[in-house]
Amino acid sequence: MTTPDAHQPPDRPAPFTDLDQYVALPRVGGLALSHDGTRLVTSVSTLSTDSTAYTTALWEVDPRGEQPARRLTRSAKGEGGATFTPDGDVLFTSGRPDPQSSDDEATSALWLLPASGGEARVVSSRAGGVGAPLTARTSSTVVLTGGVLPTARDEEHDAELRGARKKKKVSAILHTGYPVRHWDHDLGPSDPHLFAADLGELVTGAGATDPRLTLRDLTRDVKTALRETSGVLSPDGTTVVTTINVPEARGAERTVLAAVDVATGTRRTLVDDGASEAHGPQVSPDNQTVAFVQQSRSSGHEAPRVTLALVDLAGGDVRPLATGWDRWPSSITWLPDGSGLLVTADSDGRGPVFHVTLDGTVTQVTADDATFTDVQVSPDGTTVYALRVSYLEPSTPVSVDLAAALSSGAPVASVTLQGPTTAPELPGTLTEVETTAEDGSRVRAFLALPEGAGPDAPAPLVLWIHGGPLNSWNAWSWRWNPWILVAQGYAVLLPDPALSTGYGQDFIQRGWGAWGAAPYTDLMAITDATEARDDIDETRTAAMGGSFGGYMANWVAGHTDRFQAIVTHASLWALDQFGPTTDHSFYWEREMTEEMARENSPHLSVDKIVTPMLVIHGDKDYRVPIGEGLRLWYELLAKSGLPADENGESQHQFLYYPDENHWVLTPQNAIVWYEVVLAFLADKVLGETRELPSTLG
Repeated sequence: MTTPDAHQPPDRPAPFTDLDQYVALPRVGGLALSHDGTRLVTSVSTLSTDSTAYTTALWEVDPRGEQPARRLTRSAKGEGGATFTPDGDVLFTSGRPDPQSSDDEATSALWLLPASGGEARVVSSRAGGVGAPLTARTSSTVVLTGGVLPTARDEEHDAELRGARKKKKVSAILHTGYPVRHWDHDLGPSDPHLFAADLGELVTGAGATDPRLTLRDLTRDVKTALRETSGVLSPDGTTVVTTINVPEARGAERTVLAAVDVATGTRRTLVDDGASEAHGPQVSPDNQTVAFVQQSRSSGHEAPRVTLALVDLAGGDVRPLATGWDRWPSSITWLPDGSGLLVTADSDGRGPVFHVTLDGTVTQVTADDATFTDVQVSPDGTTVYALRVSYLEPSTPVSVDLAAALSSGAPVASVTLQGPTTAPELPGTLTEVETTAEDGSRVRAFLALPEGAGPDAPAPLVLWIHGGPLNSWNAWSWRWNPWILVAQGYAVLLPDPALSTGYGQDFIQRGWGAWGAAPYTDLMAITDATEARDDIDETRTAAMGGSFGGYMANWVAGHTDRFQAIVTHASLWALDQFGPTTDHSFYWEREMTEEMARENSPHLSVDKIVTPMLVIHGDKDYRVPIGEGLRLWYELLAKSGLPADENGESQHQFLYYPDENHWVLTPQNAIVWYEVVLAFLADKVLGETRELPSTLG
């Protein structure tokens, strides 16, 4: 075998060298288990026929792993929010046309796919649409979310008001509170409500043509309190436990935990101590206890603490659980007998499943070098089903022998089920790198290496910094995929610096309120350790990142000239400007003191930037508003060490998306993103000229 030229990577698997094939790869997300444990349903997103969007369909996966996956739904609008009724029917939401409606622009409706087979049918629709359904294990109750305009007297009036806005092309929204937008969408004019219905109506009305559920509004008085919240229905169907947003003075809010009686709509607060917030509630199988994630209220000097907690559904004191466990729980699932919980948490570059007893004992269940999501447990408590994801494969359904893990006290490997997709062949290998920071902290990273990299052909290096900042590089990402760069011959370093989750509270605290300190020095230390390898070319390097990773890329640009190129996407630039303009300013006001903004704002070092930068930003980004990108672009041209010349030309570039948000999600825009990044890196790092995509005009 001949050694490839250092500038010409060998043949790579097509999906990572052909971006049209890459965006066409099907993508699995979500998992639901039937109440009797015999059926699993997941969703698969595939490229539309014109290659400009993704359409999601439901697929069934055999929990025994014996039968191949089979497709359940097909429509141009796609389906989502799948869950099972106690009778084994599948409920899902879809914007596909309602046979009983003449509206060509149908909103999302609730559909039912019978367990006995046959065609799916609409069981509930309304002008304001419906969200993913909540079902009960032992009751025919179903709960839906749906938007209602503030002045609507009833469903008929709500539809009338919506029709008038649409006819007159009115898009205005009048706010009296905060926030007014979230991530990538505007909040309002409608407010989310909870609606309850009885699935038994579909049985008693079976003789009628296409029977529909009668929806009861449980939360007419909540106004904006249910915006961007999450809830769960108790197993007996009597109570919805949900997070609620409570407004505070000066535009702030806090998130509390509340219980809503399904029969009467009566609401009572379960958790509201003023010093913490509640997330991700789950009700025990005996309907007595709520487990939830409790997050302390952070300040500019103290990082939040994220812990498990319990509270009685009837009300009472909060009981902290597993307080000595130095990890942040991310999801909770009760065991069927109520004896304990299954919890996921970032840990050392992975995201295992853990078993937590009600006395607080924590043991790891899964042994895989992977992250697990969408955890489900069989009714007999012996098997876990989940999606497994890592940098070696996208999300795929698996089973875990829970009984073996608990009886042995040792983690076990998961078993891959026959899912609807197969993992693409990778163009390289994955390894890990570690180093020790100046304060003695361990800093680790994944390193993706191209085939053929070695002492005779060291690979150019790209440092890729994760967003968050409370995050970890521990799962496959379609938007931030290192294998596309690896396929071009780059080694890609994916480090977890200070502020990363999965390494304990102290590791987060050491970077808190000082983004330009330990996170930056950790990144440089792990880069130094990686460049010392004989398969890395330390003379050809670049850095890139998005969101907080973009902030760090900007900070790196103003504090070192070691890289030949820097790519910054959706990045924070001027912290004093970012705080008041982001979508949840009250949170960032707590995080960013004036002192922190002065000492850690990248824009204050713009004159020291001598590295060519590619700036990327979407106009519909509400988390990091476009003003950050616009100001960064102008100041690079006007004030950096590489200013625009007398003709207005610069070594910097700005890739602007008028209609994209924080992530750049549409397939063809994503292709342009990767192509422009690869061309920029080739020019600055490899000294090669590559054609830009023709779609740029």
